[in-house]
Amino acid sequence: MKPSRAFTSYSSVLITFFLLCLGVRSQLRSDYYATTCPNLLKIVRKEVVSALKNEMRMAASLIRLHFHDCFVNGCDASVLLDGSDGEKFAFPNLNSARGFDVVDSIKNVVESACSGVVSCADILAIAARDVVLLSGGPTWKVLLGRRDGLVANKTGSNNGLPSPFATIDEITAKFEAVGLNISDVVALSGAHTIGLARCVTFSTRLFNFSGTGTADTTMESNMVSDLQSLCPVNGDGDKTAALDRNSTDLFDNHYFKNLLNGKGLLVSDQILFSSDVAVTTTKRIVESYSNNLNIFFKDFASSMIRMGNIGPLTGSTGEIRKNCRVVNS
Repeated sequence: MKPSRAFTSYSSVLITFFLLCLGVRSQLRSDYYATTCPNLLKIVRKEVVSALKNEMRMAASLIRLHFHDCFVNGCDASVLLDGSDGEKFAFPNLNSARGFDVVDSIKNVVESACSGVVSCADILAIAARDVVLLSGGPTWKVLLGRRDGLVANKTGSNNGLPSPFATIDEITAKFEAVGLNISDVVALSGAHTIGLARCVTFSTRLFNFSGTGTADTTMESNMVSDLQSLCPVNGDGDKTAALDRNSTDLFDNHYFKNLLNGKGLLVSDQILFSSDVAVTTTKRIVESYSNNLNIFFKDFASSMIRMGNIGPLTGSTGEIRKNCRVVNS
């Protein structure tokens, strides 16, 4: 029987997509700078160690920069560009995204050693891997060879980055839009095993949650009391609390153990275990990660590699910025 025209067209799309993915993977490789900047990994590691000695919270901030970069325009360092119309001023990043000065410091040292060779996008990818490892987490070979984008996308940041107030379906849709899946949602949410969040991102859970007149019932009662004291009604929305209660700076699977006990901080955290949708989607994965650190580490590393492969600029597209904050003149 002759295949239908629709089937043939659909098959062609799948084949094209597969070939494009292979093309990206073949252009990014772990030894990309082996001859042009052989000490790159050592340089970045040294600067990251220095940054974490100064402020351990920077580990979470640098992971988040890489995440927020890759989800908008692909992994092209567009999040680093200055300008009032840049991604830095999008709602998910405004007064929230951090670590730009650290990236500047790394870039300056790299430029001194290998001028005009290493992209800011690759520096973000390496730094994200290093902070995970230095915080006690897994390691992986970072694929390299990305080039830097020429434009930022503020609208893309506002629309494309998952919200801390979103449902599982909404979050999954944004992951799928960049080629990731629901397993990546849970694995990458595990990055919340380190870092802090502002009151403004979770205070809706503490008082009159969804018009109920009380706090979110999926949050553990002692945690509710503590956070109500920290983040009172009409209080300072910029005060912070640990994303992983009682394990703030160690990259482990304690975040998932907390979810089982109603101690997830953000709505988008706790719904991975407690929501009705989670029963058939994410709950089983959360339970698996809470019971087995090695499985979480393996899946997290794989998801970080997949995320790092989102829409990179390669070949002659984009540029190698001299200054990560501005395009070359």
